[in-house]
Amino acid sequence: MPGEVICRGDEIIAVGSGSATAGPEGSAGFHERELDSATRVDATGCTVMPGLIDAHCHLTFDEPRSNDELFFHRDHTLAALATAHHLPKLLMAGVTSVADPDTIFRMGPAIRDAVEAGWIEGPRITTGVAALLTAVGGTAGRLIPDEGEVGYAEVVRTTDEMVLATRRQIKEGADFVKIHATGSIPTRSGELQVWTRQEMRVVCDTAHDLGVPVAAHCRNASSTRDAALAGVDIIYHASFMDEEALEAVVESGADLCPVFTFLSNLCDHGPEVGAGTNMVDVFRGEIAATAEMVRRAHDAGVRLLCGSESGFVLTPYGHWHAREVELFVEHLDLSPLEAIRCATANNAHAVHAADELGVLSVGRRADVLVVQGDVASDVSLLGDRRNLRAVLSRGVPVDLQRAWPTRDPLPGSRVGNWAERPLTWDLVNP
Repeated sequence: MPGEVICRGDEIIAVGSGSATAGPEGSAGFHERELDSATRVDATGCTVMPGLIDAHCHLTFDEPRSNDELFFHRDHTLAALATAHHLPKLLMAGVTSVADPDTIFRMGPAIRDAVEAGWIEGPRITTGVAALLTAVGGTAGRLIPDEGEVGYAEVVRTTDEMVLATRRQIKEGADFVKIHATGSIPTRSGELQVWTRQEMRVVCDTAHDLGVPVAAHCRNASSTRDAALAGVDIIYHASFMDEEALEAVVESGADLCPVFTFLSNLCDHGPEVGAGTNMVDVFRGEIAATAEMVRRAHDAGVRLLCGSESGFVLTPYGHWHAREVELFVEHLDLSPLEAIRCATANNAHAVHAADELGVLSVGRRADVLVVQGDVASDVSLLGDRRNLRAVLSRGVPVDLQRAWPTRDPLPGSRVGNWAERPLTWDLVNP
């Protein structure tokens, strides 16, 4: 549909056909002389849309190949420098806002504030501090200590410690608090629920009293049910939901962020980068079982969020942030526009900016993409950076012509073997 989107600074001031001729200072609130000197982008044959929002992206992880590498081969200073190195890649891929659930060395608020102050370039960031774990651990099993901190994890042993840790993280600047509700034990298959409903409620009540939402990593039915009943605001993964869990989620009003991208990348392309294939059938089964119930949640009015799990060797920064949109079309049978809405308007709730981001309308923030082609007909266009004709972040054009940021690994920073090399979009789409 022909028309214009006009921005002044970090604000959209006019949208629609004929908006550029609204008068010398009409309802749009701009002068003709401003238009004469404005930077113009010809969007003929393109889709103009809000910037993408990634509701599950680990900005500080630096694409590790294993949990061992992530927890024990990172340095505070180098982790911060690596994060600053990677952040522009997101903007160059059309991602203008991010929700980061947990960060290593508790650096999330500092990174967020450095971006907002203009010290480093990057998208808008809403961040947690560290994931709250019980001593049973998260996905790293016995690598997690019985107490204290390691990597992105803060182990809490009692409800008193849960309250203290929640308050401390909020004092440090957490935009939300994350609970790792399920964990892996080497002798057991799958992830087990490792928090009780009451323990999760303690964190939710404490955070909500201070005006901060709570997210939870839930990879089985009981944890999803209990997280919803405890008052969790965002449930990540929601794997293998059963009827009881689905009912709890629908009644609670929690958002669901299934995060299929990491699993799909391993299943579809893992062998191309030397990744182990022993979990392929398990992951395909998880996607199929979870997708059926997530679709039913959507039909019942549950808000769905798009997250990429970027920050690992199988989901390197800047390459796969839009794939979740494609997977929502493929596995949830959403229309392209419905899936795009999940990655824009819905995800604006995940970054606490539902009234500012995710929609192109007057008064919203000026995060805008111009994408070659009709993404409403082919959402895969969003995953190819070559289709980006322009990206505005905070009303400022992103330099899409610069060289893609690269660097050499530092001695000792790369170990383990999730894959032999990063699974980039370009490798899969030569």
